[in-house]
Amino acid sequence: MSQMSLEEAVRGRRSVRGFLDRPVPQQVLERVFDIARWSPSGTNMQPWQTFVASGALRDGLREQMMERVRAKVAPSQDHKEPKREIGAEYKDRRRECAAVLYRAMDIDWSDKPARAAASLRNFELFDAPHVAFLCMDEGFGLGSAWDVGMYAQTLMLAMTANGLASCAQGTMGHHPDLVREAFGLGPEVKVLFGLSFGYEDTAMQVNKAHTERAPLHETVTFKS
Repeated sequence: MSQMSLEEAVRGRRSVRGFLDRPVPQQVLERVFDIARWSPSGTNMQPWQTFVASGALRDGLREQMMERVRAKVAPSQDHKEPKREIGAEYKDRRRECAAVLYRAMDIDWSDKPARAAASLRNFELFDAPHVAFLCMDEGFGLGSAWDVGMYAQTLMLAMTANGLASCAQGTMGHHPDLVREAFGLGPEVKVLFGLSFGYEDTAMQVNKAHTERAPLHETVTFKS
């Protein structure tokens, strides 16, 4: 595999929503997760706990989550969404992201059944052969959640550099009890979010969707 620069990995990484039925070799799995463990964290506490489901365990979790969604069981995240409303500019970015995806899948915005089917794909893991659940102990606070976020970014870039695709999913934190049961975890282990990953299915239309980023002046202020 040719070497990829950091900038190429950052610009090339994107959320992939369609994967091949092709497991990642254990050697490659260990390589990308070994790279990720070098992520920075406050006072080097390394608060992340990562649990990777493959094979039969992945299949069972996928089916359990889909059953709950079909039965309209309400999510019960370990970490709740803030109640404060976000600004209009953030809502616009979120809506545009959804619009890009729907256009790629040829789904009309008014077609609610098709949008619901597209949403269900989250719990189907987009057919990814692997899913990683990113967790931390309940004793850690918000600052350590930032550390887990940095770990996740490092992990996704390591995957990109090693020919893998990924999709970070808040929905993987909707039913944390299933994750704890699957891995035999105690109640003190809290699930933040998940990451479906594997090899991209380039034939899927949804993977042709590419989102943009806000211009630099909207998000960064330089002052001397």
